[in-house]
Amino acid sequence: MDIILQLLSPGNSSLAATLVLYSFVIAAGIYLGKIKVAGVSLGVTFVLFVGILMGHFGYIVDGEVLKFIREFGLILFIFAIGLQVGPAFFSSFKKGGVRLNILAVCIVVLNVGIAVIIYLLNRDFTSPAAIVGVLSGAVTNTPGLAAAQQAVTQPGAADTMAMGYAAAYPLGVVGIIASILILRKVFRVNIADEIKKLDDEAAAEQQAPAKVSFEVTNERVNGLTLKQLHDVIHCDFVISRLLNAYNEVVIPTSQTQVHVGDKVKVIMSAQDELAFSAMLGPQIEMEWDDTPSQVVSRRIVLTQPKYNGMTLGKLHLHSAYQLNATRVNRGGVDLLASAGLRLQMGDRITVVGALNDINRLADKLGNSMRRLNEPNLMTIFIGILLGILVGSIDLGYGMKLGLAGGPLIVAILLSRFGYKAKLITYTSSSASMLMRELGICLFLASVGIAAGKGFAATTFNLTGMWWVIWGFIITVVPLLLVGAIARKVYKINFLHIMGLMSGSYTDPPALAYGSNSTQSDAPAVAYSTVYPLTMFLRVVSAQILVLAFM
Repeated sequence: MDIILQLLSPGNSSLAATLVLYSFVIAAGIYLGKIKVAGVSLGVTFVLFVGILMGHFGYIVDGEVLKFIREFGLILFIFAIGLQVGPAFFSSFKKGGVRLNILAVCIVVLNVGIAVIIYLLNRDFTSPAAIVGVLSGAVTNTPGLAAAQQAVTQPGAADTMAMGYAAAYPLGVVGIIASILILRKVFRVNIADEIKKLDDEAAAEQQAPAKVSFEVTNERVNGLTLKQLHDVIHCDFVISRLLNAYNEVVIPTSQTQVHVGDKVKVIMSAQDELAFSAMLGPQIEMEWDDTPSQVVSRRIVLTQPKYNGMTLGKLHLHSAYQLNATRVNRGGVDLLASAGLRLQMGDRITVVGALNDINRLADKLGNSMRRLNEPNLMTIFIGILLGILVGSIDLGYGMKLGLAGGPLIVAILLSRFGYKAKLITYTSSSASMLMRELGICLFLASVGIAAGKGFAATTFNLTGMWWVIWGFIITVVPLLLVGAIARKVYKINFLHIMGLMSGSYTDPPALAYGSNSTQSDAPAVAYSTVYPLTMFLRVVSAQILVLAFM
C-alpha cells in the first residue's frame, strides 16, 4: 500500500511514478475528450487540460525526461501527419483546389497579421510567447504550438505558450462553428439546396471511369489497331474485352484490329462517351459476364515492394500475361488504368483475362493483405533521422525548421517521392492513426504537466481574460472576412466553405460538426484539399513569429 501511495503522491519524479502519471493523464484526457457539449467535443486535446490540472496539484516529471517525451511525441505526430497529407500536398495545387488553397492562405495571413497587431498594441504588458501561444490556440493548431515551443530558448517561454494555447483553444473551436453559423444566417443558406447543387455538378462532371459497351459500325475504323485508335481518339481509354465475328471474347492488345460488327467494352471517362459513339458506333447493353468465354475479371492488390512507383505500362500486361488492366483503386477512388499511371503499395488493380494468367500476375505483385499490415519501420525511422537533420539546418538569421518543420517536410517528400529511393511509405490507416494519436497524447501530456504549476495564477486573472478575448478575435475575424468573400465573390458552395474554414484551422471538431450537420462528405473533401498546405504554413509561421519577436 505504501508503494502505491508513493507512486501516486505529488512531487515523486521517479521513472515508475512518471509512467503512472502519463498513463493517467492520457487515459483521463481521452475519456473526458469524448464528452460532447452542444454536439462538439475536444477530443485528445483534453489531455492537455488534464495535464495542466495534475501539474497544478504538484505532480512533476524530471526535466530531461519530460523534454524527451515531449519532443519524441512531437516527432511521431508530425511525421505521421506528413505521411498522411503528403500524397495530397502537391495535387491540392491543381485546378480544383487552387482557389480554396488561396483562400486558406489568406486566412492564415490574417490570423498572423491580427496576432502581430495585438502584440504591437499591447507589448508593454504581454510577451511574444503568450501571443504565439494564443495564436496557436485560436487556430486550434497543436503542431504550430509544438514548432514554436521547440524554437524558443528563453526559460519559461514554452510554458507561457502552453498557457496561452490552453486559454484560447476552447473558444477557438466554438469560434469556428459560430462563424459557420453566422455566415449561414447572413447568406440565408439552405443546406438541401447546396447539396443538390453539388450532386448536379458531380453528375455533369463525373471523372470516375465509366464502363460502356459499343458495337463497331463505322467503316472508317475497320481494320485499325488499338494503337491507331488511340491516335484517332485523343483521350485515355482501355478496351478491356472484344467480342469478334466468331463469337469469341478476346483480350485485345495494342496490335489487335477492330472490325465492323465487333462488340467492345471500353473503360473511359464519362464525358468521352459521345466521342466514342461518334467514332465507333452506338452504345449497346451487354452482359459480358454472361457471355461464354475464358475471360474473367479479378482485383489484385499490389504488395510487392519492388513494384512501388513503377508505371503500369512497365508491367507489360499484354505481352507477358495476355491481360488488360481496366482501373486502379487507390484509397477508395477508382483511377483509369493508363500506361503512365505510377503504382503505389496498396493499389488494387482490376485486370481481365484468363484465370491462370491472372494468378501468375497476382503472384508477381504480391496480392497479400497480410503484408500490407506489416509496418514499414525502416522507412519511418529513416524519415525521422532525415527530418531531424533537415530541421537542424540553419536557414539564415537563426531560423531552423526544427523538430516540427523538418520531419513534416521530409515526411511529405517521402510520401510522394520515396519510391525513387526504394522506400515503402505505405502505412495502414490503423498504424498511421496509432502513431499519430500516441505522439500527440505524449506531447500534450508533457506540455500540460510542465505548464500546470503556474497556470491558474497566470490565466484566471485580467491577463488570462485578455488572452481569451484576443484568441476569439484571431479566430473569428479572418473566417468571417474570407468566408464572406468565398460566398459573395466566388459563389463557392457553402459545404465547401465549411470544409475550407475547418481545414484552414486544421480543426477536426469543426469538420465533424460540418459533416454531421449536412450529412455530406463535401466538407471533408474541401478540408482535405486545404489541410496539407495549411498545416505546413501553421508550423512555419509559428516559428517565424518566435524568431522575429523573441
